[in-house]
Amino acid sequence: MYYFLSLLKCYICNYMKIVKLDAINSTNSYLKDLIRRTTVENWTVALTEYQTDGKGQLENKWVSDKGKNLTFSILVEFKNLDIAHQCYLNYAVSLGLYNVLKYYIPEKLTVKWPNDIMSVNHKICGILIESSINHTSVNHAIIGIGLNVNQEKFPAYLPHARSLKMLLKKTIDKDELLDKILFEIQYQLHVIQQQKFDEIKEQYEKVLYKKGVPSMFIDNDRTTFLGKIIGVTNEGKLQIELEDESVQTYSLKEIKFKL
Repeated sequence: MYYFLSLLKCYICNYMKIVKLDAINSTNSYLKDLIRRTTVENWTVALTEYQTDGKGQLENKWVSDKGKNLTFSILVEFKNLDIAHQCYLNYAVSLGLYNVLKYYIPEKLTVKWPNDIMSVNHKICGILIESSINHTSVNHAIIGIGLNVNQEKFPAYLPHARSLKMLLKKTIDKDELLDKILFEIQYQLHVIQQQKFDEIKEQYEKVLYKKGVPSMFIDNDRTTFLGKIIGVTNEGKLQIELEDESVQTYSLKEIKFKL
């Protein structure tokens, strides 16, 4: 069945131009600079062996040993994606990575809102999507992905970081993994182009990290509280049910798990 689905997705997928770089400050920055200087084909992928200034969510840095991991960005153009639906990019790309990685790590793989891929409580992948807005629609997006593949050690200040090799006790073929990820992401974004937003949201909510599990959170006021994730909104906010059974919604910078 998986082989059949792979063939179907390959049929849907378009040609991708892959630019391979030995080292660069950031693949997202590289594509943004390239767009300013020249015409760049849709579905251009910038792939590097080493990022000197890799970026994550909320100005965080992405740390990666040279040649060990997958660090790349994809340029995707849109014709009819309304600004109100841009959160579905996060949902779709997260699902694309989840759907590939579940064949490597089938148990306890989840998506930590908005788009970190987790194995139990260990982060193995991060996503940074930067969109260009044109009036009321998304003109294009640069999708940056950092996936820990064959790195065997991480700095002490990243205690929750893990790689596929650390979890599976074997070296992973990066080229084969990249091909699978690119095909799956393109397929998921094809679903967005078809505006099947309810389908994407439903699948995303099924794999949310700690969904339905009472957890401690901390908000911008440094207030700690108990709640449980019940889903996400159509605007991309996290829905949390509090102890009094009321439901509050939070944007990315308003809340985090209390470690």
